[in-house]
Amino acid sequence: MPLPKNTVYAVYRGETTRKYKGNPKIEALPPKMNLKQIKKCLTGKVEFDVRDIYEDDIDRIHMISSLLDDFFQPLTTHVEFERKLSLLIRKGYVGRNLADGSLRKHQQNGYERVMAGDLDAFVFDAPISTASSLLLTGVPGCGKSSTIDRILATYPQVILHEKYGFTQLVYLKIDCPHDGGIKNLCINFFRAIDRVLDTDYETIYVKKRHNIETLLSLIPQVANKHGLGVLVIDEIQHLYSKSSGGVNNMMSFFVTMENTIGLPVVFVGTPKARDIFEKELRLARRGVGLGSLVWEPMKNVAPIVDPKSGEIKTNEWRSFTDALWKYQWLKKRDEVLSEELRNCWYDLSQGVHDIVVKLFVLAQMRAIVTKTERITPKLMEKVYFDDLKPVHSMLGALRSKDPEKIAQYADLTLPGIEQRLLELSTVITESLSEVDYARAAYGSNKKALKLHDILLAANCEESQVIPLVQKVLDEHPDVSRHELLRIVLDWYEASDSKNEERKPKGKKSVPKSKWNTLDSEDLRFKFSQASGEDLYRQLKNDSLIFDVNSWLQ
Repeated sequence: MPLPKNTVYAVYRGETTRKYKGNPKIEALPPKMNLKQIKKCLTGKVEFDVRDIYEDDIDRIHMISSLLDDFFQPLTTHVEFERKLSLLIRKGYVGRNLADGSLRKHQQNGYERVMAGDLDAFVFDAPISTASSLLLTGVPGCGKSSTIDRILATYPQVILHEKYGFTQLVYLKIDCPHDGGIKNLCINFFRAIDRVLDTDYETIYVKKRHNIETLLSLIPQVANKHGLGVLVIDEIQHLYSKSSGGVNNMMSFFVTMENTIGLPVVFVGTPKARDIFEKELRLARRGVGLGSLVWEPMKNVAPIVDPKSGEIKTNEWRSFTDALWKYQWLKKRDEVLSEELRNCWYDLSQGVHDIVVKLFVLAQMRAIVTKTERITPKLMEKVYFDDLKPVHSMLGALRSKDPEKIAQYADLTLPGIEQRLLELSTVITESLSEVDYARAAYGSNKKALKLHDILLAANCEESQVIPLVQKVLDEHPDVSRHELLRIVLDWYEASDSKNEERKPKGKKSVPKSKWNTLDSEDLRFKFSQASGEDLYRQLKNDSLIFDVNSWLQ
């Protein structure tokens, strides 16, 4: 009988840590990872081939949108959290060993608690708890939930110990209910267990109308029964809701569960969650059992030049944007990210991971729609003001660096991102229906269209390209695109060399409204991206303004 997709058979390996030796639950876990392994496991895998920049616009839109799910760049905070979680799980299992009977004590004590309706009841000497808890807070959009999901995915969720007839649930992640209610949290717990293990606890316990005290006593019993390694509770700031009415009761329950059951708990939430833990000293102490992690947006610190190599030292913001910048499906893409654009990108996104990526994705799509085919500061600002309006107030609070203003925002979401992608796709589809000489000449021949686009990207004149592409496909219908390109380029160069008396061609006439589609070196393109003093500054930075004063000196 095949195992469920989240389940694996236990494979035991020797443990190098003395305290972990002889503990089947720990020895069946994957090996502890070093820094290189952590980065490799967490880094997102984006499918990118530079040749895809010549695919149809609609295809490129879909490729670009894949960044929203596939791109992930590990940062120092992510590595730190992985190491703490690894320690948290293993420490929690020390006091619940399958092989020495400590687990049976926990289970028997759990039974007594259920029967007595008292979380402190026990029949044997209470096993020593080795569990700790962890509080993770960060501004919305900094990647807390997605990072936790990636790190948890490095563990099998369920391990079947045939030798002991035991099923081990390594981790469980649930959301704190929006109303902060204790009963709804219990329901979320049993529902999550049922989804992973195909059990029926929600029907057995919740629908029998047990009171809250009984449900709370059943949670640790079920957790012990399945050897739960760590419980992750996301959106813990919902406990702050005035309608919850049970903040102290619920937090007391978490503390008791850790102390008496030995189950590690990870609390995840926005900065507002810190208020919950700071109200009572004992909650604050339990919330930082392995330290309290605070995730903030990336910082755009001033670049530091290495005096020995003369190169700019990297930092998280530079590393993150450089890694993301590689994934451009634009025909006139700039290979190097300029400092001007990098600073503009930071000012607009404030280093919030989610906004950084979405701004980049939407900017590429707008570049395709407008035929600009590259990302510029002006284009990125346009995207920010048009497509990111829902988060302007939140980002404004971050720019102010005022803690009170930032604390007002418990959530940062960008609703309608999928709808915006659909709208951009529609605009592209409609633009294809306009008069397009290339498509009129080639019909639906994709090979011809791609060859045409590659030649235009190589600065070939369109008036000469169309007849040459038609000719090469007629004469060599079965030749590869790479070989066709070589043949056409040879013909193109030969046709230029034949006309020795041809006058040097000036710049082709292009309407001012389309200057933004010209090459980056074209002065008309530079004019389309700036005006007045900004244009002068840009030309001076590009060494296109003659420095008369320096020359006279």
